[in-house]
Amino acid sequence: MVLPWPFPDDDARPSEPSPTPPGNDDRRIAAEVTQRLNGNRLTRRQRIVVEVQNRVVILGGTVESPDVRLTAGELAWGVHGVADVCNTLRLTNRQRPRR
Repeated sequence: MVLPWPFPDDDARPSEPSPTPPGNDDRRIAAEVTQRLNGNRLTRRQRIVVEVQNRVVILGGTVESPDVRLTAGELAWGVHGVADVCNTLRLTNRQRPRR
């Protein structure tokens, strides 16, 4: 096997940047989704847990209304690099059961 030896004037760096490991991309996506949820007036005070696995956002926890659930999912989809969103947010039951 023969390996080429670069000349001193050759640029030894790769021409394209190396792809980022999936874990770094997942952390970036999780941070951006969390930032968007905290910045939105509907989702700001909700109990939402954000997990990301292989660019799939998993939203968990409880929210007050279907509108908040929908908004959280849309905010997650708006982040660059998201492959899918699994919205498992549940609605809180604020009404007392009748006796």
